[in-house]
Amino acid sequence: NAVLSLDDETAARGVATHSSGNHAAAMAYAASIRDIPCTVVMPDAAPEIKVEAVRGYGAKIVFCKQSEREETCERVVVETGATLIPPFDDPRIIAGQGTAALDLLEEVGDLDAVVTPVWGGGLLAGTAVVVKSLRTQAIVYGAEPEAVDDAYRSLETGVRQPGVENPETIADGLLTGLGELNFEILRERHARIVTVTEQAIAEAARFHLERMKLVVEPSGATGLAALRAIVPEIFGMKVGVIICGGNTDFSWMAR
Repeated sequence: NAVLSLDDETAARGVATHSSGNHAAAMAYAASIRDIPCTVVMPDAAPEIKVEAVRGYGAKIVFCKQSEREETCERVVVETGATLIPPFDDPRIIAGQGTAALDLLEEVGDLDAVVTPVWGGGLLAGTAVVVKSLRTQAIVYGAEPEAVDDAYRSLETGVRQPGVENPETIADGLLTGLGELNFEILRERHARIVTVTEQAIAEAARFHLERMKLVVEPSGATGLAALRAIVPEIFGMKVGVIICGGNTDFSWMAR
């Protein structure tokens, strides 16, 4: 949505972003549609399958440490003149990601709750805007690993908390801290965060694969893990879960 909304003169200078993989691939693909340059800053520990996907869509990759993503991306923007497309803290990104919930409600309109993974908050914020606009009484849940619990702490305290430093989780797509704009949207729309254990995430990802025949990376499986964790709270409700992310080499299964 963000890339396609750029005017031709701006787009011609190219785009840049930072991402561990999923937003990176989306950016690279969108840039290929417009036939414009795309540079993606990725953490050096990003899964190879995500790196190859970004390369496959034609983007240039710059590697750095996880904690240096934003700083490195700023340098790339200065050096290349590209337009920065943030991975989550941007109205265009939030609007684009919110279409997943819009599609869900158009297909299944009478939901009482919607669950989605949360990292920087773009998908969850977009979901909250859509759901609370069309189903005002519905509850919006964000699913977050216990190891990266800044969104939970932020909404519990009412103050945006810093991201966890050097987090370790099999949900590698959810390492980013909650964005400022995203936090405000989630707070205003009373989103709730459910934290889940590493074991719960792995079991949910295996369930998707073995029982549902769906390839879902651990980050995307946090939604099902959260759903299982709040069964007493949602018993009797009609609940939708947004499953986001299928970029995995299954190395998490060996753990």
